[in-house]
Amino acid sequence: MSAFDALSHEEQLICLQHLAEASLARFALPAGASARMINLSENATYRIEAPHSQQCWALRVHREGYHSKNAIASELAWAKALRASGTAITPAVVAGLDGEDIQTVSHASMSNPRQVVLFEWESGIEPSEEEDDLRAPFEVLGETAARMHAHVKSWELPQGFERLTWDFDTSLGANPHWGRWRDGMGLDVERIELFGKTVDLIEHRLAEFGKSSERFGLIHCDMRLANLLIDGDTTKVIDFDDCGFSWLMYDCATTVSFFETRPEVPDLLKSWVKGYRKIIDLPQEDEAEIPTFVMLRRLLLVAWIGSHSETDLAQSMGVTYSRETDALCRRYIADFS
Repeated sequence: MSAFDALSHEEQLICLQHLAEASLARFALPAGASARMINLSENATYRIEAPHSQQCWALRVHREGYHSKNAIASELAWAKALRASGTAITPAVVAGLDGEDIQTVSHASMSNPRQVVLFEWESGIEPSEEEDDLRAPFEVLGETAARMHAHVKSWELPQGFERLTWDFDTSLGANPHWGRWRDGMGLDVERIELFGKTVDLIEHRLAEFGKSSERFGLIHCDMRLANLLIDGDTTKVIDFDDCGFSWLMYDCATTVSFFETRPEVPDLLKSWVKGYRKIIDLPQEDEAEIPTFVMLRRLLLVAWIGSHSETDLAQSMGVTYSRETDALCRRYIADFS
């Protein structure tokens, strides 16, 4: 265990705040710039503001041990390529005073330095599943995802490109990136048995589905509402931190993350497919497998909540999220066994 991991959650937040503030000197920011944490998930994200300035920025302090510096550079390379080509609007990276996109910053309470990236702040509003009719935005989402998938087909990956692979093994199998689904919150013997049957069915169906180049490739991997901004008629895509290699239809599944049980979800997924088919001729067999990817994502999030119990999001979902997964599992088993 590192010295940072041995600290309490509150002490860790203080250390991260100090590191974020210290990193501001690495960039050409106005005098008096300050950092305010706005999100803590895999990384710590801060809103950067300065007196008498209309501009603001987003500072991302990367979690130790999650991505290498090369992997972060690979993420930024794809996001930049998407923006430059007009495929998708992604946040612009702000290089440091030394011209480097990624800054390495140390703190006395951390055994190892952290990687830090600064982005220009993108205007827009996160869509809300509670208040908005999302059918039209989901159609735009499907079209945006398809454009990104098509872009990858013709984009030559930079030499040494490095991103995680999100397949069965690294999601629900023996080598999970986000921890074991069995360690989720509120999993008793009966629930573990139910989830286990679901996991086995997912594994079987994904093995049959395969990983052909038409079905598996570089994708965003986290196109949920929190990573989208609606700015008038424009949809922007942010936070490529989880981008990697997975099934293309996994991008569809991530759009309904954390509200998979809501009654409008089937219609939203149909809207996504409608938008996707404006760009790519999606085979019916691929559309029919979308519920498998929704179930994969749901159980992956059960694992994430269990391994990130200190975060506000995990605490707000907790045992309830696991309990409400029961009905989804039973329906999936009934429909796809």
